[in-house]
Amino acid sequence: MGAALRDRQLKLVTAESCTGGWIAKIVTDIPGSSGWFDCGLITYSNTAKTALLGVAEATLERCGAVSAETVAEMAAGALQRGDAGIAVAVSGVAGPDGGSPDKPVGTVYLAWMLDDGLLHTECRHFPGDREAVRSQTVAAALEGLLDVLALRP
Repeated sequence: MGAALRDRQLKLVTAESCTGGWIAKIVTDIPGSSGWFDCGLITYSNTAKTALLGVAEATLERCGAVSAETVAEMAAGALQRGDAGIAVAVSGVAGPDGGSPDKPVGTVYLAWMLDDGLLHTECRHFPGDREAVRSQTVAAALEGLLDVLALRP
């Protein structure tokens, strides 16, 4: 991943909710990551999503924190506030509580956005306990990042 970012002269910014900074931690475990990682924003609460990332209160009220609309706004806000060319954003229900019939535990929305406006969002449903949901979210976020980078020569 570092090579893919470096080759494209891009830096990464993360906007995380349910993973609590785990994506940024994994990325910064890699030696040399200071050359292609800008910053990570942990916005666990709706207030933080609004204040730090500019997610509209209307979006949160209409769609909820766990939605494609919210992660899209999180990614856009991270790009605007960071010094990066690509963002990944995640928000989900890791459990064991907090699920609903519409969004059961394990529901996670992910977004990847390039500075040229390319946006991809995904809804995933991960099995397992809290740790398993969060771990699978991190893996999906990083895999998706590589997929989106492949779209940019």
